[in-house]
Amino acid sequence: MKLDEIVISKAIIESYNDKLIKALDVDVAIVGAGPAGMVCGYYLAKAGKKVVLFERKLSVGGGMWGGGIMFNEIVVQEKAKRILDEFGIKSRRYAQGYYLADSIEAVSTICSKAVKAGLKIFNLMSAEDVMVRNKKVVGLVLNWTAVEMANLHVDPITMRAKFVVDATGHPAEIARIIEKKSGIRLKTKTGKIIGEQSMWAEVGEDMIVKNSKEICPGLYACGMCANAVFGGPRMGPIFGGMLLAGEKVAKELIKK
Repeated sequence: MKLDEIVISKAIIESYNDKLIKALDVDVAIVGAGPAGMVCGYYLAKAGKKVVLFERKLSVGGGMWGGGIMFNEIVVQEKAKRILDEFGIKSRRYAQGYYLADSIEAVSTICSKAVKAGLKIFNLMSAEDVMVRNKKVVGLVLNWTAVEMANLHVDPITMRAKFVVDATGHPAEIARIIEKKSGIRLKTKTGKIIGEQSMWAEVGEDMIVKNSKEICPGLYACGMCANAVFGGPRMGPIFGGMLLAGEKVAKELIKK
């Protein structure tokens, strides 16, 4: 068979356009494809919800790829090991309560299982703003990351979601947009983003799950973003809290 470059191009363009159009009106839109965002998307999709995820970078996985200081091993505590087991990620006991997993296997497996469950992931796409109606977040304003990086004046597109999840990690990007532009008071002690504290793994891991919750009407924090918003410590290359946070937010949204 003779290959035709135009057919190849048309196939990509037509298929992507169809996928993007279907992503413009969903149950849940997640921003940030780190482990917390992808796990959240996995459980939502598994429950039959229409869920999409937008990731600014070319690759998904956030900081999990690099483990600790580019040693591609991650640590997961006892109470989160069941999520590794559910995804089929191999782990091995290092000491009582501590389990090791290969970070490459962990990221690639979580991504694969989430997509196969029905999560639609759009990489190289940034959420530059949000849509707010009656003090409630109801959608995202999207543009290509390349447009953002080149500082081009190119107008974005919009999409609608019943709920938005900020899983952008340390920057808490969506929460910061709300704080800066909307006039909405966040559900923190100060009404604003408190900011993350210095590393304390034991406290940080518990707080990341506790803080993964609604920030304001229509918007949830998930993963490290939650500790940035509500003022918890960072916790370094231990990832159990990320997995548990994704599961928690998904369960809360499924109930709603």
